[in-house]
Amino acid sequence: MLFPIENEVRQVKILNGIWKFKKEDWLDQGVEEKWFEAPLVNSIEMPVPASYNDITTDRTLRDHVGWVWYERDFAIPADWMDKRLVLRFGSVTHHAVVYINGKKLTQHKGGFLPFEAELNEYVKPGKNRVTVAVSNMLDSTCLPFGFIKDADATYCREGEKEQEYQFDFFNYSGIHRPVRIYTTPKRYIKDITVITDIAGKDGIINYDIIMEGDLGDAEITLADEEGNVVAKTSDLKGKMVVKNACFWDVRAAYLYQLDIRVGEDHYTLPVGIRTIEVTEKQILLNGKPVYLKGFGKHEDSDIKGKGLDDALNVRDFELLKWIGANSFRTSHYPYSEEIMQMADRQGFLVIDEVPAVGMNFWPDRVVFEKGAVDEETLKHHKDTLTELYQRDKNHPCVIMWSVANEARTSEENAVQYFTEVANHIRSLDKTRPIANVMVVGVELDKVSHLFDVLCINRYYSWYYDLGKIESIYPRLTTEFHKWYEKYQKPIIMSEYGTDAIAGLHKLPEVIFSEEYQIEYYNENNRALDDCDFVVGEHLWAFADFMTSFGLKRFDGNKKGIFTRQRQPKSVAFVIKKRWTTK
Repeated sequence: MLFPIENEVRQVKILNGIWKFKKEDWLDQGVEEKWFEAPLVNSIEMPVPASYNDITTDRTLRDHVGWVWYERDFAIPADWMDKRLVLRFGSVTHHAVVYINGKKLTQHKGGFLPFEAELNEYVKPGKNRVTVAVSNMLDSTCLPFGFIKDADATYCREGEKEQEYQFDFFNYSGIHRPVRIYTTPKRYIKDITVITDIAGKDGIINYDIIMEGDLGDAEITLADEEGNVVAKTSDLKGKMVVKNACFWDVRAAYLYQLDIRVGEDHYTLPVGIRTIEVTEKQILLNGKPVYLKGFGKHEDSDIKGKGLDDALNVRDFELLKWIGANSFRTSHYPYSEEIMQMADRQGFLVIDEVPAVGMNFWPDRVVFEKGAVDEETLKHHKDTLTELYQRDKNHPCVIMWSVANEARTSEENAVQYFTEVANHIRSLDKTRPIANVMVVGVELDKVSHLFDVLCINRYYSWYYDLGKIESIYPRLTTEFHKWYEKYQKPIIMSEYGTDAIAGLHKLPEVIFSEEYQIEYYNENNRALDDCDFVVGEHLWAFADFMTSFGLKRFDGNKKGIFTRQRQPKSVAFVIKKRWTTK
């Protein structure tokens, strides 16, 4: 799926801003009363993009389980009507049904990837109306994974629902990323796939351009960052060789521009020339070992929730550079395309993860069996991987696909499930390694043989041996050596951390103090440094973030190295010293 761009042929209209908004009083009220047929009445104002949960002062809206409705008017210029018109949503969490002028246009399942549909048969020149029904409900066929149950009728309305989920972030919902209308010619460039390689000092760009319709002659050029044309062809599929190429590298990005003109259409794609390989003890970027330093993080902020915030994203990348990071994992869902583009431009390495989270920690349920995870779940998992690949396949920043986070891989039925998942992503992309972020122990895990890199989450002296800092080094080194001896694959410490309340200081250190957080990381990092097969450390987490409410969470998860407002805790300076000298 090509990202919408503007040039002399293609135009883009952005529909961000203030939309009308209305919450259903009972499940499926909007469909029953046909809210899509006429303008919404008794609505409130709601910003797009943003989560709706924290915008108002209404607790019932923050905690709502079910459908809400968005609506706005938009105008189509008369001279656009002879072009192909496409409505594109960056993401809607988690289910969306889209209507144009009262007629159903499309629907989508999955809250973190884009979807689009052609508008031509649904719009007229001038004023039109778009209506979007949005549901935040998660069941066992969804990613993330959850269950819906009836609310207690003694204090809730009849038919009201409650959401159960076990993932540790707030189930924000809404239209989270930009809404765009874009144009192309009727016969257009439909898709581009780029795979790069390196031969000595030369760069190799293998490309495949897919057209919709016969567009005629093609002119394809590759320009360097100074605008000099370094390769040229008229073939829609083939190979370009760049002599003495500048390679895309970690924290040293270099992007060529692949400029494609076919018939009436024109599209330009940034291309970074780089390779990624995995050996028994190393990750190789352009043939050289790279050690990942970075974070798991969240798209999360005050008021906007998971809504795209360009200012916040720029701030986050500035903090990543300040602290000496070179990478991050999109825990636990695909991040916005705008973030991926920034990572491309600034040379950050990304482990790209689908939202397969919550498939664990259910005390009364077995996960990987009929009735919980089933064929519908597996199909959606594969579909989501396909959508992620199609969106992010050309990003040089993406060095690895992560197919799940902390699934219960100790179950026998998990083997067949993840065999199919692993085979599916490998069938789409043979150039990148794949990982599955592990939480079960090495003796219990049954699926790690399927993956190229072992990503392991561990919280010794926090969720295990609480308060016992001295347990970290012996337990972590012992376990990691067992993992390596069993699988002979490089290991990334993909999560480790402790909650620390900013400003809480205790000597001697105690849990939740900033001093405890410092000692915790010092001991973990000492263990990692003694394992030469560890190829990365991703701290959990980059910044404090909101979670569901519970006695174990004080206004969210406080494991951030930075506060939710992106200010450093004391440990940030310790990590900065480590990463800028390591």
